[in-house]
Amino acid sequence: MDIHFDNYYMPAEWAPHEATWLAWPVNLETWPQDLEAVRGIYAQMIAALTVSERVILLAADDAVAGQIRQRLAGSGVNFANLRVVTIPVNDSWLRDAGPIFVKHRAADGQPPLVAHDFVFNTWGKKYGPWDDDDQIPTRAGRLLGFPVVAHDMVLEGGSIDVNGSGSVLTTRQCLLNPNRNPSLSAAQIEANLKKFLGVRQVLWLDEGIEGDDTDGHIDDITRFVGRNKILTVVEPDKSDANHEPLQNNLRRLKTFRDADGEPFEIIELPMPDRIVSGPFGRSPASYGNFYIANNVVLVPIYSAPNDQIALDIISGCFPDRQVIGIECSPLVNGLGSIHCVTQQQPR
Repeated sequence: MDIHFDNYYMPAEWAPHEATWLAWPVNLETWPQDLEAVRGIYAQMIAALTVSERVILLAADDAVAGQIRQRLAGSGVNFANLRVVTIPVNDSWLRDAGPIFVKHRAADGQPPLVAHDFVFNTWGKKYGPWDDDDQIPTRAGRLLGFPVVAHDMVLEGGSIDVNGSGSVLTTRQCLLNPNRNPSLSAAQIEANLKKFLGVRQVLWLDEGIEGDDTDGHIDDITRFVGRNKILTVVEPDKSDANHEPLQNNLRRLKTFRDADGEPFEIIELPMPDRIVSGPFGRSPASYGNFYIANNVVLVPIYSAPNDQIALDIISGCFPDRQVIGIECSPLVNGLGSIHCVTQQQPR
């Protein structure tokens, strides 16, 4: 079927989900010392999510699929809401390698839900080969029966955040990086985002945080928490490498207007303590890497003094959802956290 994107849009993350997608952790290069601890974090996430929505969990092969239920036994998972699907994967970063779903605004003969399959080049060809991850959306579409549209543009889901009402946030450090789409101008990238995500404007911030090997993904720093409300991380310590880039982002955010010309409400979120405990140097630990599900918000915490402050701020943004803090120091040692490993499928 020929898909016309005129009436498709990417819903905000807080819009109702049909399912959350995850990929069971298997990569020892990512977590050489923490793989079993990371699987424990997954068990906590899946238990919290399956209370109110389905989880589609990708298993790298049949052997892994056979191990998952045994590993999750006794963890509080609602197995009626868990579907394990065998699809080859290299790693677990489904926010970036998985399908990016868009929804049709009206029933006019077009599919109600379409998945984009953008090129995944391991964050500017930093790792690899990860050919299986690049093929996840198309393979999943064939197996589960939803339409997939393949693109020749590199785009990771963690580099964009939408409010479902015409705006998308991103960073110049990532989308304009020559290791992504060197043949595309900023105007061409904007045009593609508008067409394929159904937005009216692109809001550009500059840089992300230190330790982020994705070149400044937005989901570590600045998130929509409402149509007209933005949560952004700040670092008050002027000696920290993150202080000035995050202050610059804050200054820019205060000048932004939504697609209807109204100013945004900007809420500041502290950063956790600096974490240098994994094999890759400083990790991109951030409370901004939370995931909004149907009835819960899963927030990474790091046994740090600002944990409770961050949980309270995020709870204030989502009074109708249970905010659950999950200790994610082992997970972020692999250079990502909760939002990086999740991907929503809208209802």
